Amino acid sequence: MPQRLRGQRSLLPPKAAAIVPPQQGADERTHPIVSCSEGQTELSWLTRGLRGEVSSGGDMVLRWEVLVLAVVLLVSCGASPSDILYRVPEEQPPNTLIGSLAADQGLPDTGHLYKLEVGSPYLRVDGKTGDIYTTEIPIDRETLRDCRSLFDECFLEFEVSITDMIKGIGMGPRLIEGRIEVLDVNDNTPQFSSPILTLSIPENTHIGALFSIPMASDKDSGANGVAEYSLSTGPDADQLFSLQVAVDNDEKLPQLVVMGNLDREGKDSYDLNIRVVDGGKPPRASSALLRVTVTDQNDNAPKFERNHYETELPENSPLGHSVLQVRANDADTGTNGEIDYSLHQASETVQRLLRIDRSTGMIYVKGMVDREEENFLKFFVVAKDRGPNSKSSKVLVTINVKDQNDNAPAIEIRGIGLVIHQDGVANISEDMPIGTPVALVQVSDRDEGENAVVTCVVAGDVPFQLRPASESANDRKRKYFLQTTTLLDYEHIKDYRIEIVAVDSGNPALSSTNSLKVQVTDMNDNTPNFSPAMLEVDFAEGNQPGDKVLGVAATDADSGTNAELAYSIIEPSASKLFEIDTNSGEVRVKNLLDREDTERYEFHVAAADKGVPSKTGTATVVINVLDRNDNDPKFMLSGYSFSVIENMLPLNPVGVVTVTDADKGENARVRLYVEPDNGKFVIQNGTGTILSSISFDREKESTYTFRLKAVDAGDPPRSSYVGVTINVLDENDNAPYVTKPSNSTYKYLPPVTAPDTRVEVVEAEDIDSGPNAELVYSITGGNPYGLFHISPSSGEITLAQEFTRKHNGLHRLVVRVSDKGKPPRHTTALVHIFVNDTIGNVTLIESLVGHSLYTPLDRDIAGDPNYTLAQRSNILYGSLAGIAGVILVIVAVVVIRHRLQKDTKSGYQAGKKESKDLYAPKQGPKNGKGKKSKKGKAPKPAKPLEEDEEASLQKGLNFNLINDNVNDSPRIHLPLNYPPGSPDLGRHYRSNSPLPSIQLQPQSPSASKKHQAVQDLPATNTFVGTGDNNSTGSDQYSDYSYKANPPKYSSKQVGDYFANTAGYDRNIMWTNRVW
Repeated sequence: MPQRLRGQRSLLPPKAAAIVPPQQGADERTHPIVSCSEGQTELSWLTRGLRGEVSSGGDMVLRWEVLVLAVVLLVSCGASPSDILYRVPEEQPPNTLIGSLAADQGLPDTGHLYKLEVGSPYLRVDGKTGDIYTTEIPIDRETLRDCRSLFDECFLEFEVSITDMIKGIGMGPRLIEGRIEVLDVNDNTPQFSSPILTLSIPENTHIGALFSIPMASDKDSGANGVAEYSLSTGPDADQLFSLQVAVDNDEKLPQLVVMGNLDREGKDSYDLNIRVVDGGKPPRASSALLRVTVTDQNDNAPKFERNHYETELPENSPLGHSVLQVRANDADTGTNGEIDYSLHQASETVQRLLRIDRSTGMIYVKGMVDREEENFLKFFVVAKDRGPNSKSSKVLVTINVKDQNDNAPAIEIRGIGLVIHQDGVANISEDMPIGTPVALVQVSDRDEGENAVVTCVVAGDVPFQLRPASESANDRKRKYFLQTTTLLDYEHIKDYRIEIVAVDSGNPALSSTNSLKVQVTDMNDNTPNFSPAMLEVDFAEGNQPGDKVLGVAATDADSGTNAELAYSIIEPSASKLFEIDTNSGEVRVKNLLDREDTERYEFHVAAADKGVPSKTGTATVVINVLDRNDNDPKFMLSGYSFSVIENMLPLNPVGVVTVTDADKGENARVRLYVEPDNGKFVIQNGTGTILSSISFDREKESTYTFRLKAVDAGDPPRSSYVGVTINVLDENDNAPYVTKPSNSTYKYLPPVTAPDTRVEVVEAEDIDSGPNAELVYSITGGNPYGLFHISPSSGEITLAQEFTRKHNGLHRLVVRVSDKGKPPRHTTALVHIFVNDTIGNVTLIESLVGHSLYTPLDRDIAGDPNYTLAQRSNILYGSLAGIAGVILVIVAVVVIRHRLQKDTKSGYQAGKKESKDLYAPKQGPKNGKGKKSKKGKAPKPAKPLEEDEEASLQKGLNFNLINDNVNDSPRIHLPLNYPPGSPDLGRHYRSNSPLPSIQLQPQSPSASKKHQAVQDLPATNTFVGTGDNNSTGSDQYSDYSYKANPPKYSSKQVGDYFANTAGYDRNIMWTNRVW
């Protein structure tokens, strides 16, 4: 943030002001700088750092002494106003506030006009508050004319005039002068003179010898300049060279240190990398290749007679003029003692203006030297001997350019305040009081010293004089007000030609002149008068050009031509929209008015009489533009996109849109509608909030697109549209489902299988997305010996260790598949692995797999000696139960047939109504709660697998396979796991068995029609209830292969049908294959 500094003048002597020098590194938030004209000493040390922490009592006493001294200096320096000094870093963006003149100088911020006189194009001033801002043209410290030196401070001068608008121009403006110190920022990268630097080092140089490396230059200054050097060496030079940085006059000099013995015959050159970094924040850096050449030894380096050469050079010196001769001596002889001189680290300006004789070291003028462009030149001269292993040294040369009186004073005349000059003419009324400023005269001289001291006077006998505009002690640039000394009389003299002469104090003196023409305007006694002074009228927008708005009229107490009035509009901007009849005062509109552009026009009309001089009266005209519905509603954005989480409850806000209407009143009252209105979304008028009427499911629909229509209440109404996109974000609402392998399949492994052998891969999917679809596999049961390992990411099951004899048999792994959602969801799969030398009895293996489906998941069947015996016992018991069931069915059929024959013998009774159709299904109660056989009961809907997975899986596995013996066991090939929403595993297992078919006996009268529905029953994925326990397995080896067909009937419908039919149709017979 720029620093605002209010200038004060000191009454103390210069030495008193210089007691406390400016401190470096203090807090950037400083108090106003104190600038004392006696000695031009600035006290910039008053910082908020004075309020820092005090570590000891002595520090507290010292800080109080400093504070008391500062207060004394501020009070003593406040005798009279002087320049204002602000500080601002360079390259600030446009409209950056630098300072506020009204606040800093204690001036009112109303009733005054602030005008920037000097400081453009880098600055602008707010006319009301006096705030100074930056403009679109950035302030670049390195390109400013007076700031090219890195060693001096950089200032940008400005001038602001202040005119009291209440008291009028007669009081005269006040001129404020100030300077802005442009602080350097780190916007330049330090650079070496060349991307490849060469350095010659003699062989056998003693360890610790130093060799100067060409320095890098940085256009920035101060802390942003060169800060440090670093050296990178290869493995061949790591032990031979290092870097040392010396400091000379705040200048960092990189030096190469020889750390080992150099042998030119072994290696004659080394490539190093040197890097330079400046001190900016953030720092800037660059690097160069430093090529070190090992040469034969040269003993002595040239040595200059002086450590620093400094001289003066008059500006405008002729070409070839000798400036200075540098001399260096070399103790060597022959070519090793012959010296060549050259300029080193010389800027482009130095190279353009100067040259050096390589043999003599004499420096000559090469180009035209102008002190006003460059007031000093600073560079280095290098002396290098001509030996095979040349040595060199350098010396700093400073040349101060001495001023010559070669610039005549410059006189600039410009308007001040409300007095505007045009074509070198200033107009002023004859009734202006004495001392009224007519112009601001600035006299400057580009020279310095006595050559810049200028005396300025008004030539001739005219009623004007020069008065200093400010009390600045700047001799090079003085400003004066050209003001009247007597009252002006138009009847006596109508205009003046004022000549201003400026003479400097040089020898010989130079002078210049400039002139200004001042025209005096005549007076008129009476001013035309409007009554009332303010006229206000309402006028509707959408008019036609030329329509009448209102009429104005004024009166003048004068008579004759002095009372003849001519009307006009004062403001040029208002004249572009309105016109007034010069004679009648009728105001008409010239263009089409738009209330949305401007709702109220206020301007002034003038009535000028035709007297000499003419007098003018003014009135204020206010035109209120009435609204018409000529603007469509406008949405703030061209399109809206919102994101919502799936499963969000209906009538929750989805997003908010904003619509505006540039019209007013009813024309601006807007209502919103959803198009198409499919009932999924509604919008609240007034708030613009979009509500959902549905709950979102990303897996069903991830994006919704519709339009919003905005209609205003105008007559006729106007409307507009905007597109809206609703993106549904994923939520972990779906559990994974296993696609491979099936729970009823198995994998055969011989006992000699080697560890790390791939056994099986569990494949699963999740219809969610992102982390909700990332799956993790783990074995949660059935691995008591740790024989198997599963990859958490791929689901690949591998053998972890070798099999032993006790591991033979069936292994059932319980694999848990979880996603990474929060909270996570999971599913469970069974992987059967049969370990044996042979696989001859496939039926036995399949029966073991089938039996494992009824075994609790928390039981490890691997290595259980009772498992096979229990399986065989279950098969025996199942066979016996099957035989008993067949016998019971035969007995029941015999009893039913006997009763039917008995009823038939009873014959037909006349007049008796047939009570029922023996073959029609019995209608159950309306509420569906009639008695049903246990086998005919429809299954309940399956619960989601993730809620109680183990219980659900085990429940689905608990069904009996009843067969006569082990060899007749069915081959069980159950379907793969299904995605969420499908029945649970138990339901899959039951439904995978083929449905029992029905065989109608010949005596059934309507067998082909009565039970036609049975033929359409689905083959899979539906539990039909009756006959489930006696159905046989179905696989690719059986006559009734499993085929996945879409279900036509629900399980409840099929169960009810069988239950009702079985109660009345005694001809239905149950077999192992058909009914």
